[in-house]
Amino acid sequence: MTFDYTSPTFLIAAAIAVVLIVAAILVFQLNRRHRTGLFRKRFGTEYDLALQDLKSRQKTEAHLQDRINRVRRLPIRELDDSERTSFLAKWEELQARFVDHPRGAVTEADELVNSLMRTIGYPPNDGLSQRAADLSVNHPRLVASYRSAYAITGRAGKNEATTEELRTTMIHYRALFEELLQVSAPVEQQRALA
Repeated sequence: MTFDYTSPTFLIAAAIAVVLIVAAILVFQLNRRHRTGLFRKRFGTEYDLALQDLKSRQKTEAHLQDRINRVRRLPIRELDDSERTSFLAKWEELQARFVDHPRGAVTEADELVNSLMRTIGYPPNDGLSQRAADLSVNHPRLVASYRSAYAITGRAGKNEATTEELRTTMIHYRALFEELLQVSAPVEQQRALA
């Protein structure tokens, strides 16, 4: 039995197959671009940092998805009113001490932010890298500031930070502190992604 490659039936079937293959490739490309866009929107500069480190869009997105999955499993919760009031009072006290003891206040701010993170459900003692990765899932715009504040806090402990750097560090910690106090939006976002 011979097959006629010039028959209209074969040509139509071949054309349909080519169109379907091209359509599948286009759908795949569009989905990939859409997924990349979602990751870039969610993680902002963290996406770029991960891409620079991992050198591959696919590896970067898998890594960021792993972050999302890890944080999704954490018992992140809202503070009750008494906890929120207590943390706010502690912040106000340490902020008032900044004028007379900026280095000490910055160290206390770091400790208070870490205490707040533990209270709302982030794991204790995971180190800066893991804490920053966890924070990047729900608070990506503050992660670079957090890293900077942490580095300056370390330099402050060695008496190597300027007063202006200490002031900037307090501002960074305050922004993160305030956002963590308002944890309800990220918790709702986390539940929506589950």
